[in-house]
Amino acid sequence: MNASPVTTPARLAGLRVVVTGGARGIGGEIAARVASEGARVAILDRLVAEGTAHAGALGGTFHEVDLVDPDATAAATTAAIDALGGVDVLVNSAGILQLKPLLDVTVADWNRMFSINTRAMLTTMQVAVRRMMADGHPGKIINLASMAAKKGGTNEGHYAASKAAVVALTRAAALEWGCHGITANSLCPGYILTDMGAATRTDEDVATWSTYSPLGRLGQAADVAGVAAFLASADADYLTGQAINVTGGMVMH
Repeated sequence: MNASPVTTPARLAGLRVVVTGGARGIGGEIAARVASEGARVAILDRLVAEGTAHAGALGGTFHEVDLVDPDATAAATTAAIDALGGVDVLVNSAGILQLKPLLDVTVADWNRMFSINTRAMLTTMQVAVRRMMADGHPGKIINLASMAAKKGGTNEGHYAASKAAVVALTRAAALEWGCHGITANSLCPGYILTDMGAATRTDEDVATWSTYSPLGRLGQAADVAGVAAFLASADADYLTGQAINVTGGMVMH
């Protein structure tokens, strides 16, 4: 007699997930992955057409925002949470990259990098965590940092500094909010083949960078999304304050 098939419920069924930078790239892949595992998704992004289409395809909502503006960021985060009826997981994936020698980095370059890559995360976390506390239930924060946070990088000093700040901010969040059952972790992707870096890489770059990984390849957005989905799940309930490398072994600490 054949055994009855075993059905496994969706791991993230019913979870309410807010994703910044979720229109495309790593954020878009994370939004798609958590939705495929049963989560309800709200996307924040400045890319209206792409964000609206992606959110619609996932059965979610889209909220336009320029993360440079902290008031607009807080308002959009609040609207996204209200649309979901609460928030269980906040994924801060939005970010920018600019390549420039340190001697050429201006105050404006520095401020824009930090306003989007780091300060906006503080704003979204404040809004989300206040709602989690008000609703009286634990939640999860997942912040996208970078391999650059741990090893720096030529011509990306202000980017690396902003991502190192993400790691520190995330650890502070884990320490302060753990007593409320809220976990906070950061992901440190290595070379991931996304649109953000396409304009600054060549085929020769890809071939050279691939040799830095024991796996012999660069990462895909799906590689990062899988780890994010794990962090969003109950399987990661006892994991907090970590900066997890998703680098194909390019960084091993």
